[in-house]
Amino acid sequence: MSGVSYGLSAADERSITLYPMRTIGFSLTTICVLAGCAAAPRFAVAPAQGESRFASIQQLTRGGQNAEAYFSRDGNWLTFQSAELDYPCDQQFVMRVDGSALRRVSDGRGKTTCGWFFPDGKSLFYASTTAHQDRCPPKPDPSRGYVWPLDPYDFYTVNRDGTGTKRITSYDVYTAEGVLSPDGKRIVFTSLASGDLEIYTMNVDGTDVRRLTHTLGYDGGAWWSPDGSKIVYRANHPTDSAEVSQYRALLGQRLVRPSKVELFIMNADGSGQRQITRLGGANFGPSWTPDGRRVIFSSNYRDPRSGNFDLYMVNEDGTGLEQITSHPGFDGFPAFSPDGRKLVWASSRGASRSGETNVFIADWK
Repeated sequence: MSGVSYGLSAADERSITLYPMRTIGFSLTTICVLAGCAAAPRFAVAPAQGESRFASIQQLTRGGQNAEAYFSRDGNWLTFQSAELDYPCDQQFVMRVDGSALRRVSDGRGKTTCGWFFPDGKSLFYASTTAHQDRCPPKPDPSRGYVWPLDPYDFYTVNRDGTGTKRITSYDVYTAEGVLSPDGKRIVFTSLASGDLEIYTMNVDGTDVRRLTHTLGYDGGAWWSPDGSKIVYRANHPTDSAEVSQYRALLGQRLVRPSKVELFIMNADGSGQRQITRLGGANFGPSWTPDGRRVIFSSNYRDPRSGNFDLYMVNEDGTGLEQITSHPGFDGFPAFSPDGRKLVWASSRGASRSGETNVFIADWK
């Protein structure tokens, strides 16, 4: 899903997130946060040719690197991560779905990713490295090629006004990519706690942790189906000795190479794991359509060596692939509103500089 140099979860994915290197700029978001604006201006954007699923598009942020926007249960709020002039690596923000009431809720230290509202909409959780870092964590050595850093995230809860921050996990290794179950009782997440990147669930207070995946390789970006019975996720499981050796070597340096990931589905207890895409390239950021029958995700499979990611939908059995976006740049982290009438995602469309990504919302048809 995640940070964002197209990272695990935007975070480097979920962080999930496959972005170009961030370019820092002074944006309207920064101005509003500093000046206390009541609203950030929205911009109408025309759909690209072939984007027939969008009745209309609004741009909610302007400048910087903004990604991983997800709805509150009532559909009135969004939480997202943003890196800008005053916060050069991702911090967690909230805003109304019209772009108003913009506020930073994280403490401005370290790096954050993967925010999610609790059912009351008045509080949320997110992952942060604040316990270990005052400033941004170091970037990977460029000589390693395209890799994501596995920074020491843990989960925190906070009120929507930024007060009452509380730490709920203490693994002190990469623990992020969290999504709340539909009943509001459990969080699914990815952690390096076992020494490998595996998917877990836990109660919202961090208790009753259960490991769901056990195959060597990266498992992450998990998302509950609307009825809570299934989980879709992305994974790469190395098999030959050279791939295994390279994966373990990178993992030992707290790195992972995300250039080849496919989508999988499993039952909520971890049983019935099965692969649903075999497209090649990087397929990530999956979430479900409101009817629970299809998965929407981002992929660069048409040109795996490029940063041109588009949104696609696929049936849960892997059939019926449908392309949703056609913008010649980055589109990722799609999520439907609870009523299924809107889609929010991050895109580089209309960017004023290299590496800029913004949050967009569209009326869905």
